[in-house]
Amino acid sequence: MSIQTTDTGNKGPMTPHHAAIHDPAIALEGGNYYIFGTHRHFAISHDLINWEGLDCNITRDYERLFRDVWQSWPKQPGNPDLKGNMWAPDLIWNPVMHKWCMYMSVNGDHYRSLIVLLTADHLNGHWNLVGPVVYSGFDQETAEATDVPRVLGPEPDLNRYRSLKDTRINAIDAGVGFDEEGRLWMNFGSWFGGIWLLELDPSTGLRRYDRSYPTVADESDAYYGYKLAGGHWVSGEGSYLLHQGGWWYLFLSNGCLNRTGGYQIRLFRSKKINGPYLDQAGNPAIAAGDLSAVEQDHNWTGEKGIRLLSTCRWPAGPSEDADIEVAQGHNSAFRDNDGCLFMVYHTRFINRGEDDYETRIRQLLPTSDGWLTAAPFEYQGIRSHPGEGGPDQSELIGHWQVVIHRKSDYFTGDKTDDQGDYRGVNHAEEMTLTEQGTCIGPVGNRDLTDGTWSYDRETGGISLHLADSTYLGTVTHLPDDRNHDIRICLSAIGSNQSIWAVRTA
Repeated sequence: MSIQTTDTGNKGPMTPHHAAIHDPAIALEGGNYYIFGTHRHFAISHDLINWEGLDCNITRDYERLFRDVWQSWPKQPGNPDLKGNMWAPDLIWNPVMHKWCMYMSVNGDHYRSLIVLLTADHLNGHWNLVGPVVYSGFDQETAEATDVPRVLGPEPDLNRYRSLKDTRINAIDAGVGFDEEGRLWMNFGSWFGGIWLLELDPSTGLRRYDRSYPTVADESDAYYGYKLAGGHWVSGEGSYLLHQGGWWYLFLSNGCLNRTGGYQIRLFRSKKINGPYLDQAGNPAIAAGDLSAVEQDHNWTGEKGIRLLSTCRWPAGPSEDADIEVAQGHNSAFRDNDGCLFMVYHTRFINRGEDDYETRIRQLLPTSDGWLTAAPFEYQGIRSHPGEGGPDQSELIGHWQVVIHRKSDYFTGDKTDDQGDYRGVNHAEEMTLTEQGTCIGPVGNRDLTDGTWSYDRETGGISLHLADSTYLGTVTHLPDDRNHDIRICLSAIGSNQSIWAVRTA
């Protein structure tokens, strides 16, 4: 949720050398950026663009480092190998401990997992295992091996933790940070049982045992803390919190993470770190418990949450299918010391294998109503500084390519021979902005019918009124993903979905 930062500056567009890290968490120390991810895949960069692998004692000596905690809880006959079960770490500098703190998920069979704390003096240094932070998968017979009796008292009633639709979660996907008052929190959870928030002790980095929570359905739990999102078998995993402009933003990944699973990043926000989190339409992030067919299908077509990214052919033009990102998700986010915000996520591709994934970085741009939208192109060394002015209005008049990241069950018919459909490949279409303030959209597109537009050059803010939707966003100059030419482009949000556009003529 927060990292130490530095400014790489604008040095011109560069072709990125990508890392291949799943569930990436980003941190910075000594002028270098670090990404830590699932299966002990780590990388380092000095510019956020060119990445190379990073080794440490976690990558080299994980069997010894995690041996005791692995054997004490997650290891089972159906899950005997530690190697593939270290997932989705998050990093934070803890000024009270004067240590870097890493929160790593150690996964077990039947959700018998835990999140552990490791500490180091430096991000590229030696890591020491401190101990468990939170457990999952316990029951009346096994709870004595966990800290559950310490939290809930002797012989607690654990029946509520048997429900996969409620609090029998998987203790994975930690995100850790300090709030405005200096309290330390960890958000975590799994898509079927919801996302939860637990207060930690800054002096130890572990659970704060003197903090109690009431057990209230779909609000809070005595062991797991506050409920932030999901539950009742409704997808939403890889949660991440970012504080900006008086708001807490909650990022979630809906759907299933494979190439045809409709994986996608959704966004909610709240004035308080413990919620309630709502989307642009006022929908709560917490599931109500009524299982519709959409929700049972991993929620990829669900209406809740602003959809930031989608499977799309972007920008339009000659391209191999391998260039099309699918299953973008499990992001982290951070603020650099120049105030710019960035989102880091992993993505797969059409016509590549499931194991062929890469890490991507996009700048996050503000809207005039206080939301965050992802830049239309990946970061290549040129960053936008919203609020410092945009292009002249005359430069916006003309033809644009535009793509809407539809959140519904919209299909274009794009399929592959062996993998089935990709759940809607959104295509760019043509739109014209006129000098008279009108938008001329493509014939037959239900979302891009003719409308109007307005622009504030001082802030770079733009408003597009199309069909029944109003999209608010930012106009800027950024290099495109194909030939790295600097282009006039925009990113905006409306009707709980984002829209990208680039000026073509």
